[in-house]
Amino acid sequence: MADFDRRTALKGGLTASAVGLLGTTTVSAANAASGVPEPQIHGTAAWGARPPNGTIEVQNHKPTYIVVHHTVEPGNVTDYTLEHAFWASRSIQNFHMDTRGWIDTGQQFTNSRGGHLTEGRHRSLEVLRGGTRHVLGANVGNNNSTCIGIENEGLYSTEDVTPALWNSLVKMVAYIASQYGIKPEFIKGHRDFNSTECPGTVLYNRLPELRTEVGKLLGSASPKVDVPEWPLLKPGDTGPRVRVAQELLRERGFAVPVDGVFGQSTKDAVAAVAARNGLERDTCGATAVTDETGFLGSDVWPLIARPGTRSGALKARLAG
Repeated sequence: MADFDRRTALKGGLTASAVGLLGTTTVSAANAASGVPEPQIHGTAAWGARPPNGTIEVQNHKPTYIVVHHTVEPGNVTDYTLEHAFWASRSIQNFHMDTRGWIDTGQQFTNSRGGHLTEGRHRSLEVLRGGTRHVLGANVGNNNSTCIGIENEGLYSTEDVTPALWNSLVKMVAYIASQYGIKPEFIKGHRDFNSTECPGTVLYNRLPELRTEVGKLLGSASPKVDVPEWPLLKPGDTGPRVRVAQELLRERGFAVPVDGVFGQSTKDAVAAVAARNGLERDTCGATAVTDETGFLGSDVWPLIARPGTRSGALKARLAG
């Protein structure tokens, strides 16, 4: 999700050996009463974060959704050390601040392939412990006021996460859900909000399992079955869903073929719809590694669908 290039990202900041465990969490009194223990989370001071370039906005409400991401870069590395996790956090912050132009890291928390959890945007840990307010991030375009995000290091389009990453993800999501009173069915993937591959098809397909495991830790009933509202279509896809999209695009005045093939003209039309409607870019934007321009997902479908036709025939066709 937070796309950064390992070869070019700055490696500034203190090393893990230099800072030790500064900023590592302890179990708070509020957490002790919640029944879900706070996992070990290394604060911004621990990994040598740069100070933000602006004021961190803390909103006076709880987030509605917990959103799972993948970082894409630096890929599925086999360095599972705390030192590497701190380096990755610095690299993400450098990319977000120096390339994206944001005031700080976009997401609230980061999870490494070694299972090490770090605070992302400043004040996220402090505010989470309070359990009543929300640090505004930049990880879910047009939905940041309702979402708290966790970046998972790696690319999970075809490969699975490491056991260590999975275990720490379960613990972190359960802790957030406990602090804010969020039900498991409100654990989402980034693609549920934006037209993006994130958090990768493999990890996205494990979200029902994540909801179940988190529900067990919360002592709640089995979560409701989650059915994505809109399918994700990408250039190169084929089939009846692509044909439906092309029919709708033609109704909107785009000269695309209705052949069920997501080719260049369909991609250009989808990109034009996104641009005309000012859809925000976030940490899953295009890089040299992955270009998601022209993806058709949760934020674009409503812009091309006929009003009032989400149910009925259109729903049946998209579900096929």
